[in-house]
Amino acid sequence: MSGPVTDHRTTSDSATRNVASTLHGYPRFWRILPRINSKKIEMRKIIVQEFISLDGIIQAPGAPEEDNSGGFQYGGWTAPYFYQADKEADAFMQKNLEVTDLLLGRKTYELFAAYWPDNADRWPGIQEVTKYVVSDGLVALTWANSERISGDVVARIQELKAGEGSVLKVIGSGDFAQTLFAHDLVDELWLMIFPLTLGSGKRLFGKGVIPAAFALTESLVTSNGVIFANYRRAGDIQTGTIGG
Repeated sequence: MSGPVTDHRTTSDSATRNVASTLHGYPRFWRILPRINSKKIEMRKIIVQEFISLDGIIQAPGAPEEDNSGGFQYGGWTAPYFYQADKEADAFMQKNLEVTDLLLGRKTYELFAAYWPDNADRWPGIQEVTKYVVSDGLVALTWANSERISGDVVARIQELKAGEGSVLKVIGSGDFAQTLFAHDLVDELWLMIFPLTLGSGKRLFGKGVIPAAFALTESLVTSNGVIFANYRRAGDIQTGTIGG
């Protein structure tokens, strides 16, 4: 797919404050995020981590004003389930804390950059990791250790994967994720699936998705129906005949 690789929308001050406030109240869900470790790996993985509805929507999970583009009316749809699921999934989420730089679309970068520098104690090591922001337009790189990726985005990401460093984690950044899917650059999916349908909104599995098999590596279901499921890329689609 040659579709969008960046988020070009600007973020209003009120939306930023609203999302920052929401993040402040999410001590662990939003922090299935890095603790610094110097361990290197031979080939860097790209992990796409998302809050997602049963019908695949990832738009504005955290707050009403997070992203109301396209007339989206259900911002903050994770909130009614959040705290119970967070409590029950603590041990599971701790297993998923790992070394990671961040690979973000523009809007997600702007939201995070507006909040985390002043709240770095809530995300140990966040100032030290590299934050790659994918944008063809200019971005104010106000967050420590930030770097813009533009131009031939796919080639640059392939270079990052082949180089030394930590896992690269994609959070939010739904438009950018389509580019990763289209070029088979996603190594793992870490999904937090909520028991509701939203009907319309930005989808994780959009036009960039290609046929691909994934294998479940870890899972947990909370008492209020939130499913935590981690998958790794597992080759091509296999077909057959049931009962044949």
